[in-house]
Amino acid sequence: MATIDAPSSLQLTITNRQIMKIALPISFAILIPQLNFITNNVFLGHYSKQALAIAGITGVFYLIFASIGFGLNNGLQALISRRAGENRPEEIGKLFNQGVFIAMTIAALGIILTYLFVPAIFGLFVKDPVRLEQAVSFLKIRIWGLPFLYIYQMRNALLVGTNQSKYLIAGTVAETVANVFLDYVLIFGALGFPKLGFNGAAYASIVAEFTGMIVVFLVIYRKGISQRFQLFKHFRWDPKNLKGILNMSAPLIFQHAISIMSWEYFFLLIDGHGEMALAVSNTMRNVFGLFGAVTWAFAATTSTMVSNIIGQKKPEQVWTLIKRLIRINLSFAIIVAVLLNLFPHLFLSIYGQPAAFTEAALPVIRIVSIAMILMSVSVIFINAVIGTGNSRVTLIIEACTIVVYCIYVTIVLKELFLPIAIGWMSEWLYWMCLLIPSFFYMRSGRWKNKVI
Repeated sequence: MATIDAPSSLQLTITNRQIMKIALPISFAILIPQLNFITNNVFLGHYSKQALAIAGITGVFYLIFASIGFGLNNGLQALISRRAGENRPEEIGKLFNQGVFIAMTIAALGIILTYLFVPAIFGLFVKDPVRLEQAVSFLKIRIWGLPFLYIYQMRNALLVGTNQSKYLIAGTVAETVANVFLDYVLIFGALGFPKLGFNGAAYASIVAEFTGMIVVFLVIYRKGISQRFQLFKHFRWDPKNLKGILNMSAPLIFQHAISIMSWEYFFLLIDGHGEMALAVSNTMRNVFGLFGAVTWAFAATTSTMVSNIIGQKKPEQVWTLIKRLIRINLSFAIIVAVLLNLFPHLFLSIYGQPAAFTEAALPVIRIVSIAMILMSVSVIFINAVIGTGNSRVTLIIEACTIVVYCIYVTIVLKELFLPIAIGWMSEWLYWMCLLIPSFFYMRSGRWKNKVI
């Protein structure tokens, strides 16, 4: 029999305590998967230098589909937060069920598209036949984790949107333990397990995502959350809620997809600069993932709190909330940037690479640390726009930004063939292009009458 906790309040208040109560568990939940990525790369770095380079291309490709789920999750979370602010808990389970239907459809399409098109697309950019074969082989295994990942992501929308983010931690810890253990035994063939090398990381990640999914839903059941919001009680097509989720999430799905696709394009251009450049860039992706976990947690907190406050009919408090979030997020980003610049060797040493690798990575890590400061402010404003329900506005902003970004990296990395450090300055351009229009949109107040 499930143990039902006393229901927590669905309506939020604008206090630092409330912000941290939501953001800290989210940051932990985001941080752990990033640690999983880094664990994969550390083990692969010690397995072979080429494996670390290939992990950059394959990791970003899988991230495209993960970001599609993230876009769906963000839209669903904004809707759930709005219903929570309106104190309509009976609608939350209905939204969650339709989110699961949509997620499974996208996962099936992702698997099919990977098998049909990845060999041809990667073949256009990756000229080394050995690297190409290993990348394609890895992704044909790794892509089967999508259904588990998407269902796992749905718990974000439910728990964060209903002010119960503390329960994110259990599934995250279970996923991490499974991933670290299986990475070690499957990549290197330890403890009697088969030695699968690079592909061992793919199998480990799939099992870890499945483990996290199972654990988090056990927690949801045991804590009475499933019963409170009547999850799966009416598990059938609901055209009204399905349409509402797609109207909200579709622009966000496209937004996140094109964003990561542009990053995949960036990494494919980096491949032309050689194995060392690709390995360095892969570690920079880890820097964004690891040290950006708190930044993205405050981004998720922004969208859910803005939506909740608007649902309470208090739009005049939104700007006060944004200022508080920026102050906290920016302070953390500055601390991280300072530490990265003071102790870069300490972070880079964990990958077990030669001195030439560290030397090549140092100028890039300086550039990335500045980009993270810009990101800490930019994500607050773009997620505030998401929280207002105007996801089409964020799609337009993202699309225009991506055009500018792709033009820059094409000229710098392909046409002029400049050092990758100059290529990574594209992150400065990207975050500034997101920040400026989203700031002016929120300042305009045109979002106040939006109904979702």
